[in-house]
Amino acid sequence: MPKSPEESLLNASMQSDEAPADRALRPKSLEEFIGQDSLKDNLRVFIKAAKQRGEPLDHCLFYAPPGLGKTTLAIILAKEMGVNLRVASGPILVRAGDLAALLTDISEGDVFFIDEIHRLNAVVEEALYPVMEDYTFFSTGKGPASSTLKLAVPRFTLVGATTRSGLLTSPLRDRFGIVAQLGFYGPEELRRIVLRSAGLLDSPIEADGAAEIARRCRGTPRIANRLLRRVRDFAQVDGKGRITGDLARHALSKLEVDAEGLDPMDRRLLRALIEKFDGGPVGVENLAIAINEELDTLTDVVEPFLIQAGFLARTPRGRTATAKAYVHLGLKAPRRALDLL
Repeated sequence: MPKSPEESLLNASMQSDEAPADRALRPKSLEEFIGQDSLKDNLRVFIKAAKQRGEPLDHCLFYAPPGLGKTTLAIILAKEMGVNLRVASGPILVRAGDLAALLTDISEGDVFFIDEIHRLNAVVEEALYPVMEDYTFFSTGKGPASSTLKLAVPRFTLVGATTRSGLLTSPLRDRFGIVAQLGFYGPEELRRIVLRSAGLLDSPIEADGAAEIARRCRGTPRIANRLLRRVRDFAQVDGKGRITGDLARHALSKLEVDAEGLDPMDRRLLRALIEKFDGGPVGVENLAIAINEELDTLTDVVEPFLIQAGFLARTPRGRTATAKAYVHLGLKAPRRALDLL
């Protein structure tokens, strides 16, 4: 049967952004979720307190680069609270009526997850304010004979996720009671994630093989799982099915993921910055044009890791390559790059 518009809106984000293999590796509870320990401890308290009061969890906003667990936490919150999860994405909520259609499907206490919430249409965002505060939806038609629609909404928890917290308006951000940033993961946390995922995939793996994947996955669980599946393919064909350290290094070399976790796009960006713009500073828009890549991909996906890893600096005048970037590419660093160390 064809899906109704409401079903399409509710499920579009989950369907388009995630493969079934990724969903199978998701942790199902806070106990299974590896990393972000401080945030998990706080969420346990908030969940327990909300249950004791018989109230929905307060509205939550999670911000971080892609792949660090924002969507997973929304799913877990619904499970921990024992309620339904409703999923939508900011870009598909074009009109206030789209929001109204979703709200009519929400039950008491449900978790309503909006991915890419920074991309909400301004009209939809304004309609969301009274919903978040008073659980009431208002919509006023156009023209002299227009009327106002008032819709009572069951109490629910809005969970927003964004990779661009700076693009959120203050009125929207201020209406979230729980605001948390998810950081990049450490090597030990990632090693444990790889070992867990390998077990779920029924893929034999040695400790040094897991550690090698963990070192090269940009501090990101989603990338760790993606690399694990590709390394598993090499192990199946070239290594009798077992992922050893040597096999992992061989496979990752074939995948052009170097020892620091940089992939071809990372190296292409750094080379363009150094060779075309003399190491910077240069605006990110010019960098995007130079390497023929989308601006959002650079700012949301590529840059955060390169900055975190010390290959790139963001200055008031633009992006600048650090001495570490020159050394990594086998180039001699100028004095101004050494000053960034």
